[in-house]
Amino acid sequence: MTHTRTQRAPTVAQVGLIGLFVTALVTAQVTASKVLAFELPLSLPVTGAQLALPGAALAYALTFLASDCYTELYGRRAGQIVVNVGFVLNFVVLGLVWSTIAAPAADPSTAGQFATVLGASTNIVLGSLLAYIVSQNWDVIVFHRIREYTGSEKLWLRNIVSTASSQAIDTVIFVSVAFAIAPAILGVGAVLPTDVVLSLMVGQYLLKFVIALLDTPIVYAIVSVVRSREGVGATDTRSV
Repeated sequence: MTHTRTQRAPTVAQVGLIGLFVTALVTAQVTASKVLAFELPLSLPVTGAQLALPGAALAYALTFLASDCYTELYGRRAGQIVVNVGFVLNFVVLGLVWSTIAAPAADPSTAGQFATVLGASTNIVLGSLLAYIVSQNWDVIVFHRIREYTGSEKLWLRNIVSTASSQAIDTVIFVSVAFAIAPAILGVGAVLPTDVVLSLMVGQYLLKFVIALLDTPIVYAIVSVVRSREGVGATDTRSV
């Protein structure tokens, strides 16, 4: 007798959260090279009266919201699969962008502008990918370690702690590699002064930390809606 294995179709929540994760991740890749500057009403240590941060800060912060929701709903292993597959897909995005830049252009006058806007530098790519694989896996691990002690309670605690700590790791790795270490080793691009590098770190982390605090109610809302509508129970972390 032949036994047919029935596979459950992915739910709207699964597709939506993975879609949000990938969308934010791709957006972060193509916006990382622009440095943003915001004037502050007061002067802060290190940054002064101007907050500088990479353009990908907001988009990248959304990847942690999506991964935390996904991990809470479907478990640590499922979360790490999404994170690591996303890492591989980064290379697909970069390959498609670079191949398009290298292809002959119908209007050569715009080719340079296209390359400037979408052609992420080698330094940015190295910093982004290294920061991604370390910080995203750290986020999933810390999230579930806390869950092992708190059970299904205190979602706010594991969301804030995992995101805040992983964002700190991400910020330090990305900024130091993209704007200091890689330029110095590869000889491509300018090595930014230490005070500018520190300013970028502080600026990026402050925004990410504020987002980590503000997105906690959103994480609660998403998890609550998905569990009530799709019958997803609290994951037993001892089995993952």
